[in-house]
Amino acid sequence: MTITPPPAPEAAGPRVPRTPRGARTRARLLEAAEHVFATVGYPDASIVKITEEAGVALGTFYVHFAGKKEIFDEVVGDLSHRVRQAMSEASGRGRTRIEAEREGFRAFFRFTAEHPALYRIIRQAEFVSPEAMRAHYASIVDGYAEGLAQARERGDIRAVDPTVAAWALMGAGELIGMRWILWEQADDIPEHIYEALMDVVQGALAPTTTDERPAR
Repeated sequence: MTITPPPAPEAAGPRVPRTPRGARTRARLLEAAEHVFATVGYPDASIVKITEEAGVALGTFYVHFAGKKEIFDEVVGDLSHRVRQAMSEASGRGRTRIEAEREGFRAFFRFTAEHPALYRIIRQAEFVSPEAMRAHYASIVDGYAEGLAQARERGDIRAVDPTVAAWALMGAGELIGMRWILWEQADDIPEHIYEALMDVVQGALAPTTTDERPAR
C-alpha cells in the first residue's frame, strides 16, 4: 500500500493547546487513552483510568477534551494519521509502483506490529463512532486510489479501477496483518507470507503486454 502524505491532524475547537507544556500533556492523554481503549475496551474505559494512566489530574482532562467520546475520536484520528504517514514515507523510497507497494505494505505491517491498538480501536469504532471509522478508511483509500490512478496514467500498472483496487488491496493487507501479526502476537509479518501477498499484488497490478496507456 502506498498513499500520498497525509496532512498533520489538528485539534478541534477551543481546546487547542496554547503552550508546549499543554501540547505534551495532551499527547500523554492521547497515548494513555490509546492504551486504555485497546486494553479494556470503550465500555469499560473511564476518564479516571485514562488520567491515571497519563499521570495527570482528572480536571486536566477537561482542559483538553469534552469527554470520553471526544478523546476516542481523537485517538482514532491520531492512529490513522500515523499509519498513513508511515506508509507514505516508506513507499516514497520505491523506484517503481510495485516497489512502492512493497515498501508501503512492509511499513503497514511494521506499524501494526508496534501498535496492535490500531486493530482493536478501529474495530471498536464501528460501534462507538462509525463516522470516525469511515473517515479512517476513506483517508487511506483516497490517497491510495490517487496514487494508483497516477501510476495507471504513466503505464506503471495495468488498467485497473484505482478505487476498487485500493479498497481490495487495503482489505487484503488488513486481514493478512490481523491473521499473522495480531492473532500470533508477532513482531513482524512472516517473510513467506509477505512474499506470497506481494505475488498477489504483483499479479493484480503489474502491466501486461496487452495493456495500453489510457488515452489523454
